[in-house]
Amino acid sequence: MNRVASILGIKYPFVQGAMSWLTDAKFVAAVSNAGGLGILGPNAGQHTVTASADETAKRMRDQVKQVQQLTDKPFAVTLIVAASDTSIFTQKILDVVIEEHVPAVLLNSLGGVNSATYGVDPEIMATLKKHGIKTVVRSLQPSIADAQAVEAQGADVYVATGFDEGGTMPGGEIGSFAIMPMIADAVKIPVLLAGGIADARTVNAAFALGAEGVYVGSRLIPTVENPAAENVKQLIVDSTAEDLRLFRTTPDYYRSLPTKLRDELVANDNKLPLLEAKQTNGKLMGGTSGMRIGMLDGDLEHGYVSVGTGISMVHSIQPVQTVVEEMMQDYKTSAE
Repeated sequence: MNRVASILGIKYPFVQGAMSWLTDAKFVAAVSNAGGLGILGPNAGQHTVTASADETAKRMRDQVKQVQQLTDKPFAVTLIVAASDTSIFTQKILDVVIEEHVPAVLLNSLGGVNSATYGVDPEIMATLKKHGIKTVVRSLQPSIADAQAVEAQGADVYVATGFDEGGTMPGGEIGSFAIMPMIADAVKIPVLLAGGIADARTVNAAFALGAEGVYVGSRLIPTVENPAAENVKQLIVDSTAEDLRLFRTTPDYYRSLPTKLRDELVANDNKLPLLEAKQTNGKLMGGTSGMRIGMLDGDLEHGYVSVGTGISMVHSIQPVQTVVEEMMQDYKTSAE
């Protein structure tokens, strides 16, 4: 049996991306019911920002309980972690994960830049292992050394993220189909490929290069159940990778489909020195607030639409079940 599916207790080795603001209980349950691992992102089900760790935890607990009402299949919650001294926000979410018996977590690691930041907070990892919670680690800066550090800590699954992804892109400009065999050959734990995975062909290519599963974000945005704005879903359907523009920001790169803000961010990258461009664009984007404004609210003047290069293969808005089954059609045949 496929190791990712076995470890996570799911039908298909298909893991949904966390996507910050673009998840909620209905969407996550749909992914899990379709046979994948649905994941509640950091701002799941929300339309407003809170500066309170307690309120953040309360919101996540509400979402967890809603997922549990909609599916009896495994799902996960996102924990944003550093190599050490993880924030009080993450600690509060960890408490929710334990108290609500969430079966798995996605550890979104802020590290991976150098030997001091490889891996994740060992106290967080030890706590998760103590409670039998499965761990999928996705580093902001994936590398051989980081994957090996994560493996040594006892993680269950590692995500190799290529430069084809949407959202916060890695500083190492290594394409998805180059990073996959590089990471898979360096560790013994199963590895998922993220970035540009959007149809059965790219799933098959990922497996051919050593992946034991796929991590899918952008392809799941134009689905019936996803909370993204309808005009954004249609924009993705009507676009290809040729419509995307890359720009520098904090910490490294983003890419976006056409919006007024996107054009300003690209112009800053073209005319300003590197450090100034990254700082200026980081402020304009307001962290992930620009994603909330652009992709959740559908405001294409003041926000951005960050997706991966795999959107060229998206041709319609479909139910999550249909997308998962279409993408995993060849895996399903070979597994039967």
